[in-house]
Amino acid sequence: MTKICLLLLSFYIYSYTINLIRIIFVVGLAERILDRTDFEILRHLRKNARISNKELAELVGLAASTCLVRVRRLVREGVIRGFHADLDANALGVGLEALASVRLKRHARTEVDSFLNHLLGCKEVIRIHHVSGSNDFLIQIGVSDSQHLRDFVLGSFTERTEVDHVETALIYETWTNWKLPGNGDRAEMAD
Repeated sequence: MTKICLLLLSFYIYSYTINLIRIIFVVGLAERILDRTDFEILRHLRKNARISNKELAELVGLAASTCLVRVRRLVREGVIRGFHADLDANALGVGLEALASVRLKRHARTEVDSFLNHLLGCKEVIRIHHVSGSNDFLIQIGVSDSQHLRDFVLGSFTERTEVDHVETALIYETWTNWKLPGNGDRAEMAD
């Protein structure tokens, strides 16, 4: 009987350990373990960050106080990095958006950091991606018109000593996928 109990206990510990490892793998963050409810909260906040705590709690089946504690924990642990507004570019005077692929001459940290700091100071820059491949940066730009784009690219990219090559592509339309990235929409694996 003792051997059977030990065997069952070992199997239980093994199963628990495998599930914990699977949860950590699914979440991708060893220091944070998110459960199904956390994923539900994140799913709703990603779609509407202005949702009231009361409404969010009802949607995920929690008491309002418990929901607030969870959201605050997600913020404190850095899972939620901020709450942002989705702005209408046209209302801000942005009549044209483009993607610029930029290749640097050298990949020394000082030159990469210098170029990145330059980009962060440009009001026309919407988003910056430091990427691998034949180009080093993919930069989303918002300007008033094609002349503004031309002037910006010439002045902010081609005249910089660290830049080797620039290509721009106009953005016709943009869509946003509000689903959670990665394994976030497979929260059932985390239970």
